[in-house]
Amino acid sequence: MDALIVVADGFEDSEFFYPYYRLLEAGFGVDVATPGVESVEGEHGYSREADLSVDEADEERYDLLVIPGGKSPEHLRIEAPRSAALAREFDDADKKLAAICHGPQILMSAGVLEGRDATCYPSIRDDLENAGANFVDEPAVVDGNLVTSRSPDDLPDFMAETIRAVGADR
Repeated sequence: MDALIVVADGFEDSEFFYPYYRLLEAGFGVDVATPGVESVEGEHGYSREADLSVDEADEERYDLLVIPGGKSPEHLRIEAPRSAALAREFDDADKKLAAICHGPQILMSAGVLEGRDATCYPSIRDDLENAGANFVDEPAVVDGNLVTSRSPDDLPDFMAETIRAVGADR
């Protein structure tokens, strides 16, 4: 199985690195896509090199799309609008989407939340609801191919549900 993580500068470090290493532990191949195939830096100073640009990413190569939070989703919306199209492609193909904290901002831009249960960081709850989602205040919310979570505190639940959703329990 293969996963793609889309990320830009200002990502919440734990929301990138915890899923990245957890997916590797579960046997996934993991690629990291950034706006311009550059190294990106997290809110706490950790950085990660890109494997490819968001524009080069092809949904057909992956089983899972992971969207960390922090300021990264807002940067992705501006610097790599393809990230929303990519999320829509994953959803249209009924492939797994996992977004934590502010990550659902990409799902909002993709227009894939209408009528679905989801969660997010509290400060963007209104945005989530305005995008048509039913806000659920739980550590991890699963609705079909979609897994969402609220914050770094929820990472264990988020990744357990994400790994379970793709059928790679290990």
